[in-house]
Amino acid sequence: MNRVLRRSDTVICFFLLGWMLISVTSLQAQRYTLSGHIRDASNGEHLIGASIYVEELQTGTASNHYGFYSITMPAGFYQLVITYVGYTTKNLAITLDGTLQYDIELEPRREVLQPMVISGESTSENITAREMGSVRMDIRTIERIPALMGEVDVLKAIQLLPGVQSAGEGTTGFSVRGGSKDQNLVLLDEATIYNASHLLGFFSVFNNDAVKEVKLYKGDMPPRFGGRLSSVLDIQQREGNMKDFAGRGGIGTISSRLTLEGPLIKDKSSFLLAGRRSYADIFLKLSSRDELRNNRLYFYDLNTKVNLIADQKNRLFLSAYSGRDIVSLRSSEEFPPFSMGWGNNSVTLRWNHLFSPQLFSNISLIYSKYDYRLGIDDNVQGFEWVSMMDDFSFKADFVWYTSPDHTIRFGMQSTYHDFLPGYAEGRGEETIFGDLKIPGYKALQHGVYLSDDYKISEQLTILYGVRYSMFQNIGPGTIYRFDEQFLPLDSVVYGRGNIFNRYSAWEPRVNVVWQLNSKSSFKSSYNRTAQYIHLASNATIGSPLDVYLPSGPNIKPQTADQISVGYYRNFLNNTIETSIEVYYKQMDNQVDFKDHAELLLNPRIEGEVRIATGEAYGMELLVRKQTGRLTGWIGYTLSRSTRVSPWINDGKPYLSPYDRTHDISIVASYEIQDNLSASLTWVYASGAPVTFPTGRFVYGNIVAPVYSDRNAYRMPSYHRLDLGVTWDPPAKKQRGWQSSWSFSVYNAYNRHNAFVINFVRDRENPGIMEAEMIYLFPIIPAVTYNFRF
Repeated sequence: MNRVLRRSDTVICFFLLGWMLISVTSLQAQRYTLSGHIRDASNGEHLIGASIYVEELQTGTASNHYGFYSITMPAGFYQLVITYVGYTTKNLAITLDGTLQYDIELEPRREVLQPMVISGESTSENITAREMGSVRMDIRTIERIPALMGEVDVLKAIQLLPGVQSAGEGTTGFSVRGGSKDQNLVLLDEATIYNASHLLGFFSVFNNDAVKEVKLYKGDMPPRFGGRLSSVLDIQQREGNMKDFAGRGGIGTISSRLTLEGPLIKDKSSFLLAGRRSYADIFLKLSSRDELRNNRLYFYDLNTKVNLIADQKNRLFLSAYSGRDIVSLRSSEEFPPFSMGWGNNSVTLRWNHLFSPQLFSNISLIYSKYDYRLGIDDNVQGFEWVSMMDDFSFKADFVWYTSPDHTIRFGMQSTYHDFLPGYAEGRGEETIFGDLKIPGYKALQHGVYLSDDYKISEQLTILYGVRYSMFQNIGPGTIYRFDEQFLPLDSVVYGRGNIFNRYSAWEPRVNVVWQLNSKSSFKSSYNRTAQYIHLASNATIGSPLDVYLPSGPNIKPQTADQISVGYYRNFLNNTIETSIEVYYKQMDNQVDFKDHAELLLNPRIEGEVRIATGEAYGMELLVRKQTGRLTGWIGYTLSRSTRVSPWINDGKPYLSPYDRTHDISIVASYEIQDNLSASLTWVYASGAPVTFPTGRFVYGNIVAPVYSDRNAYRMPSYHRLDLGVTWDPPAKKQRGWQSSWSFSVYNAYNRHNAFVINFVRDRENPGIMEAEMIYLFPIIPAVTYNFRF
């Protein structure tokens, strides 16, 4: 039995648990609870993070992910102020002489909303928020950002935040604080999305019309999340209009989308159905050339959600997602037909239950799947290659609102993983290919957690807790054993249901907020995280052929310890927010690979792995303006990410593939008039580390390159300007039809950013090698027509 467990971790965990018990048992008696849900009055959608402030006590609370709030106070008369950005503030006077359940509806503001607003945050929320290194992004913010080919993209938007770097030109892959792309946990209604990209990474799988809220945790990861080292991207789907039938959609440059929603039972049950499809293949059918007309190239997304308020204490949610890329090439009779497809599927069933006005619970059953298939349809060269992974999860989360000063969260999650790294078989009566099956993996992953959000005084708040995680490898399975040179010795076969390996880890989390005054605060946090699922890839950008490997006898779990410190200051009556955060992250058991590793259809892929130790540190600056006609932010990141392994680079430290020394993002939107706005983004990033050939040697008729140290060079620096204009024509009130036009220009000054640099022989002098740069995108204009009814 193997464990990832430190004595210091155990001491810290028991200290935190003891403090939690002592502080909670000191609560006063004879209190009553006010609780309920906060909803949008226009459509019945629950509002996440709405603020309830009690003037007499100078304290308050916020609604959770399901719009539920609870606050326990002494009996008395109170004035409540309920606020949410984009909604009219509501003032309530209540007499609390017993337990009271009170649902609240807020009216959306009728005037045009400011374009760059972070949802659910009051003007000083960045000062008082009990988390650091986290950002909640409203969907209206994302819609105003100029996008590649006009496709509004959640993942492209978060790449504009400090500490988040793009994995490559135009791609949706991202790195957070020097971590690799598989160290980010991407959730859609609690279901894990393993490959969140379409068209080889240029567009994400998230349909903006179906998304309600996006929140990124990059520094202070709550204990309820686990399984990844660097970040959590938590995406919530919309619930559907409970008041009236409605729709929205858009016709864009490469895709169109349509969303329908409405009540099944008014004010009690609703549905949402959203679809999106690209249509490059439709235009191919117009070609006069048969070899083009028969090709297919498109992607689609389908989101659906149904929810039911059974009674005051119970509510059910059923959500599902299905998305896929389809490529089918029949170019000519000389080449056999080639096809490829990849995609995600997920289903989430959730049950909200109130055990009491102070104890809220959510029970979830979750299914998630990622697979890819490719093959050739031919009698001689025919084959099919399949890879997939399935997750089945049970999750239970509880929130105990003990008092305005204490909120206790606890819960558990258990997941069954089923990995099929690859299976290839010949197709056709005369096929030249045999069958090849890579041994699959099965595993169980568990986690339990407990945390307390404790307001010690008006100035001091601490959010602390612990997560205990466990990972079990189970049969059937075949495990290869390797010698010190990573040469295979033999293999061990384990029977079905046999638990043959186990890892576990304590993961303490602490965050402290010291509010200096109403305009400034100081925050610090410590996080320990463990990761048991690893991506086998030599590329920084995403690929549909990526293979995931579980921890096991040959691969230990990755672990990370991160310390963050930040100072937050607002100016000009909280209209301008500024912050500076510094962090240091130590990462152990980092999964890297030997030079020229063979990762696809390799039954002994674990022999290609080389374990490294990683280190990442940096500084993040943010200046943000959220009110007035001119809104937006400026972000800057100065960082370094390195690794060292005795088996790589002769044991010398080398730069991580995700190291970016400088990263700058400027995002701005200006409201020219009520129905016309302009926006721009400008980004700059240091070039990614890369290994280049530095010489060559000749052996007979063979010319072979000599390479530099690992990641000793950099690609050219990256920068780009995007522009956008949005025009909202007057609404056609008699038909309830609203529309808008979005015009955008990607890469406005036609910067040729390097995507790949190849070294080729000079045509006139074959003895000389030349560097050849390939870039992807010139100036790309786009137009999108959006509508709603």
